[in-house]
Amino acid sequence: MSNAGLTIFDGAVLRSIDLNLQELEHGVTGAQLLEISESKVSESLLGLSLPPHLKKAAISKVSEGDDVNFRRTDFNKEQASEKFGVFVSTVADALRDSPIVVSILDGSNLKLFLEDEDDFAMLAENLFTDLDEEDKGKLPKSEIRKALVHMGVEMGVPSFSEFPILDEIIKKHNADGDEELGQAQFAELLQPVLQEIADVLHEKPITIVQNVEIFTGSRLRKILADENKLKSLVEKTIVEESKEKEKQGQADLIKTLIIKNGKELGLPQLSSDNEPVAFLYETVFSQLNNREKDSSEEGLMNALKDILRKFEELLETTPVYSATDL
Repeated sequence: MSNAGLTIFDGAVLRSIDLNLQELEHGVTGAQLLEISESKVSESLLGLSLPPHLKKAAISKVSEGDDVNFRRTDFNKEQASEKFGVFVSTVADALRDSPIVVSILDGSNLKLFLEDEDDFAMLAENLFTDLDEEDKGKLPKSEIRKALVHMGVEMGVPSFSEFPILDEIIKKHNADGDEELGQAQFAELLQPVLQEIADVLHEKPITIVQNVEIFTGSRLRKILADENKLKSLVEKTIVEESKEKEKQGQADLIKTLIIKNGKELGLPQLSSDNEPVAFLYETVFSQLNNREKDSSEEGLMNALKDILRKFEELLETTPVYSATDL
């Protein structure tokens, strides 16, 4: 599924892969099978290389923890297809629980800017103003590089490290010199640079993993099924609360428990800078005021379950995104 220019790989597309390796005429070694498996999964994910942790998990599952001997083992066609199915299902299950969010840059975003004169003029003006920190009204040609960095993936421009050809495009258009340009001249130079970037991406799109985590409620469901974990969190909260000089009511206790243990519960970190997340918490916490007050441990446990189920329901229908460190 996708949203706001992002594509989310949640494992669904992998479940439609044909698990019968029809192209195999003879048996294969485990090493060959792993190469085939990784290649087919990557192809289904629009060419995205499997993140190391997913690859490691799939290899461990399919080899039953003995990677070395598995690679040396010979498998017939039927055995290979069965092992391939295990590899695919392992990756699909992992993506279901922790989807990967990516941007697919194919030049389309840049072309939208370039095809509308007003949009491009505003873009060029904003970039020039942001880069002209001293308000001189002039910028050297080399600032085109900073303009591209400033635009970034959000506007369809990959980074120099992920798209080295950017350096060649800048040199080709003589956009790396010290000659100073006014705003109009800067825009005239920026336009063909962006046009060529769009053309190159159109011919060969690139996929970039975003430092964004999507919360769908799947991890929360597992937590709700773990009675011992929830009980442990409740007991810890009660102990901590007993040390406070001022006792908290049930609603405040639940809020404190969830905010402090959000990550452990599979919830996004509450932040006023992330409006959808802030709205999610506000919506769910408002339900606490309607509950019958029960200060016992059992009452606190029941209240926590009810509130977490509300989080799960909302995340199921409207997933939220949160920045993360990958």
